[in-house]
Amino acid sequence: MLAGTAGPWHIAPVDPGAKEGEASQIPAIRVSMMPADTNAHGTIFGGRILSLIDQAGAIGAHRIGARRVVTVAMREVVFKEPVQVGDIVSCYADVLRTGRTSITVKVRVIAHHPTDVHHPIEVTDAEVVYVNVDDHNRPIPLEASPM
Repeated sequence: MLAGTAGPWHIAPVDPGAKEGEASQIPAIRVSMMPADTNAHGTIFGGRILSLIDQAGAIGAHRIGARRVVTVAMREVVFKEPVQVGDIVSCYADVLRTGRTSITVKVRVIAHHPTDVHHPIEVTDAEVVYVNVDDHNRPIPLEASPM
């Protein structure tokens, strides 16, 4: 397995339609933002984006063999641009490194307006650290994860 190694590992195949400077892989998650996702300012609530980051990172961890993961850290998230209702949000996950029980995943969040797919908006990125656990939430080595 991958324990004790360094990445990055691209967890999805390359998107043949990607252009220079755009995301070069298929997203772990892609969703359309709805009015229920807004904050008091009419833009998408940051907590909704944080939830997507957490989910996308966990999907990345599962793709390299982790069975069950818990989030232990999400490193600095700086929102560069707001997301609007109707925007399509894509989260791309790359495994950066693994330890004996831990997996660090970088998640990039890109948005685009539904009628303008050729101008991606860099929303944010974050490194998320997960620990592979058993059914009792005790850390277990990545090699011990049944696939």
